[in-house]
Amino acid sequence: RPTDPRLMTVHDPTLESTNVEVVEFLERTRQRRKPKWATAPVVLGGALLLFWVVTATTVPLWAPYDPIAIVDDRLLSPTLEHPLGTDALGRDVFSRTLHGARASMPVAAAVIVSALLIGGLFGAIAGFFGGWTDAVMMRFTDMVMAFPPILLAMVIAATLGVGIRNAALAMTLVWWPGYARLLRGQFLAVKNHDHVIAAQSLGATDGRVMIRHILPIAFTPLLVVATMDFGGVVLLAASLSFIGLGAVPPFPEWGSMISEGSRRFYDWWIALGPGIAILTVVLAANFIGDGIRDLLDPRTES
Repeated sequence: RPTDPRLMTVHDPTLESTNVEVVEFLERTRQRRKPKWATAPVVLGGALLLFWVVTATTVPLWAPYDPIAIVDDRLLSPTLEHPLGTDALGRDVFSRTLHGARASMPVAAAVIVSALLIGGLFGAIAGFFGGWTDAVMMRFTDMVMAFPPILLAMVIAATLGVGIRNAALAMTLVWWPGYARLLRGQFLAVKNHDHVIAAQSLGATDGRVMIRHILPIAFTPLLVVATMDFGGVVLLAASLSFIGLGAVPPFPEWGSMISEGSRRFYDWWIALGPGIAILTVVLAANFIGDGIRDLLDPRTES
């Protein structure tokens, strides 16, 4: 810092403008480094999803009542003792809603992982090898995608028989084509990158090139879509249970509980709990998916 009074009286416009530009540059850099993906919706979605995951794993330890036990009079409206009332058999709706997470959450996770493995393998092979392999595999994928997922899942579940496992298998068989299409497009785009061509020229095997050099780059959009699809799978599972092709009573499941409530319009509390549960899971999955996209997409500032 200058101490000579003569130096302190010198006014340099160039230096002043340079200082302003430096300050503006530092401010822009500070703003770009903010984790903009960690917004309020993402935090809310994470909290909601964490709540349901913890509930699905620990609810037998702290739920107020046994979900299949008759605990009071039938069709009681909500009270302090029964926050969501009782159903047509006198079972506590609140406890059944909490226990319903033990069916919906693991099933949705299993369906997403299985569909990712099947669709990812299909799409990776088709996109990497191309030619007739790509044509045959993608025509089969298009054939599966031609059917509405809910209708095809209904047919498969009805053929296999009623049960939550058969419903999960049916959902997996109709959910994988979207992942196959997405990863195939990513492989087509990435396989011509310089680092992939260099690895092939050095003698790397096809499997190594696919797993080590293409998949880490191509998998990012798939992860975002799979996160958002979690809520959709929960909704599809509830839809199958709603029409009687999912969980077998008296096992509590959100879709079957809503089906019971739909037959009793004036006893609105029966469907309220599972409806809110499905809503919160779907919203949480979409919020978290948006956050993962903003975090991993290099075109967005983070």
